[in-house]
Amino acid sequence: MTSQAVAPVLKMLLAQTRSELLMRWRVPAFSVTNLVLPIVFFTFFGLPVAHLRRGDGVSIGAYLLASFGAYAVGNVMVYGFGIGVANERGMKIDRLMRASPLPPLVFMLAKVLTALVFSLVALVLLIAFGIVVGGIHETPAVWATIITRLLAGSLPFIALGFAIGYWSGPNAAPALANLIYLPLSFASGLFVPLNQLPAFIQNLAPYLPNYHYAQLAWSALGAGRESLGESLLWLAAYTALFLTLAVRSYRREERAKFA
Repeated sequence: MTSQAVAPVLKMLLAQTRSELLMRWRVPAFSVTNLVLPIVFFTFFGLPVAHLRRGDGVSIGAYLLASFGAYAVGNVMVYGFGIGVANERGMKIDRLMRASPLPPLVFMLAKVLTALVFSLVALVLLIAFGIVVGGIHETPAVWATIITRLLAGSLPFIALGFAIGYWSGPNAAPALANLIYLPLSFASGLFVPLNQLPAFIQNLAPYLPNYHYAQLAWSALGAGRESLGESLLWLAAYTALFLTLAVRSYRREERAKFA
């Protein structure tokens, strides 16, 4: 009985994930932007100083790769979910899915898996670019730790993406995502090290989700400013906040369309 109940759900999840992957891949505005943009940013901000080391011996190139890796994953989550959900709402795909036999949970999980796959590809391409072009060398264990931590810690940005997707329509979602995510990334020290930013931003950064998310990657290099447990607690709190906003927005949408 159990195998009969579980197998169809798993099959639906795999089929829906494949469909999501193909759909996202065929949209250059999503696939190219999310895979190439972090490499472009690293080229401008990271390559010129990739050969240098900080006073504590940490490679600046590896540090910036970790920073832009955090940006890359969050970018997929916020833009992929935020703009994707808003567009699907605008095209009434949510109504179509509601009328289909596909369970809502499977529909959402397929989106999460799709975002994780794109995030993994974006991280691998970025790190490979840094190694080949920038001559940055760390042990495979360090790179694996950075990738694992960034993928596992991305839940707050998945929730933020859902919140943006249900807050706004397809025309407003890109602007809202940019308005929220880019300033958070800059103010958290992902593009420019915090010690080079204005004092008020340095004081603000420890209260931002991107800062604690980047700490997961920085600490793998021995450059973190807080323990792994502290970073995870902050991220858990932001996950709860963004999920609350997403659920409230989703329920408002449900009441408006299906009540």
